[in-house]
Amino acid sequence: MKFAKLKFTGKIILRSGLHIGGGSEFAAIGAIDSPVIKDSVTKLPLIPGSSLKGKMRTLLARVYNEQIANNPNEDNEKITRLFGATEGGGTDGKSPIQARLLFRDSLLSNAKELLDKGAEAFTEVKSENTIDRVKMTAMPRQIERVVRGSEFNFELIYDVRDFSQVEEDLKVILDGLKLLELDYLGGSGSRGYGAIKFDDLKAETIFGDYDVTALNTKLGEQDGI
Repeated sequence: MKFAKLKFTGKIILRSGLHIGGGSEFAAIGAIDSPVIKDSVTKLPLIPGSSLKGKMRTLLARVYNEQIANNPNEDNEKITRLFGATEGGGTDGKSPIQARLLFRDSLLSNAKELLDKGAEAFTEVKSENTIDRVKMTAMPRQIERVVRGSEFNFELIYDVRDFSQVEEDLKVILDGLKLLELDYLGGSGSRGYGAIKFDDLKAETIFGDYDVTALNTKLGEQDGI
């Protein structure tokens, strides 16, 4: 068989408060100016797969691109084959490139543990100010953050389309995860928001035939940055 699917799983642990905006639902006096995105069913915080994908691709572009790309289609081939492109494939170079990676939304997984440790809620409100340097006036705002210590399920699906490129693709994936740990996720990273850690990373074959033993060894080495 010339095709297989692998699933990478693990945990995303918040080392600081995380803000990924969900948009203001109302503008009542005293309301939070910038709430976090939440699951519509459980009302618990979540990390959208699109946020992980977008930030990871941006960080990898800084490393793998030899020059600034005008758009994602101009990213290094190692990036476009994992994340996709609207053009750049086919013999004419104009066909779309289908992404090999599928990012799942990450759901809060340790809600009970947080409550047992004394957390009163799964989010916190942080008051901040921006200063108008001309008028010398403060513009206060309230930012909602997911609390430090929260854990989210992490799941990434990888399509094996070329067995000779699996190890190279894995290196790019691991580079992306490491860069995310060394950078930040969500907004206000320069203010200390969004520090994360990946833990308990594992790979399994969910379709086709591929031995993931060597991959799990490398994933184990990734833990604990």
